[in-house]
Amino acid sequence: MKKYVVRLTKEEREQLTELTRKGKAAAYKIKHANILLKADVDGPAWRDAQIAEAFSVNTKTVGSIRQRFVEQGLEGALNRKRRDRGPRKRKLDGEAEARLIALSCSKPPEGRNRWTLRLLADKVVELEIVDTLSYETVRRTLKKAS
Repeated sequence: MKKYVVRLTKEEREQLTELTRKGKAAAYKIKHANILLKADVDGPAWRDAQIAEAFSVNTKTVGSIRQRFVEQGLEGALNRKRRDRGPRKRKLDGEAEARLIALSCSKPPEGRNRWTLRLLADKVVELEIVDTLSYETVRRTLKKAS
C-alpha cells in the first residue's frame, strides 16, 4: 500500500495553525487543518488511527487527506474533494412528471384496485414517456407532488 507522507513547510504549518486558532473557516476546513498538523512527520507525526480517534473521523478520511496533500498541495487537502461526475440528468422533466401524476389519478388497469409504483413505472415506459424508469423515481415524484 502506498503511504503518503505529510511534510509541512514552516509557512504551511503557520498557515494551518492560524486557520485552526481563528476558527473563522468552515468546520471541515478546520478539521482538515488539524489532521494535517497532527500528521506532519516533522511535528507530532501521529498515526492515522490516533488522528481518526482524536477528530472523530474514519482512518480512510485521514488517508485521503494525506493523499490529497501530497498530490494536490495544501489547498487540495483543505478543501472538499470535487465530484468526478456532475449531478445526474433528471429522468422526468416537468411535462413527464405531469403525465405521470395524471396517470396515477386515472383508473387503474383491468383487474387492479389501484396503481402500484411498479405498475406506474412500467406504464410510463410502455407509453414511451421515458425509456426507463424505476419505481423509486415514481415514488419520489408522487411524494413531491402531494
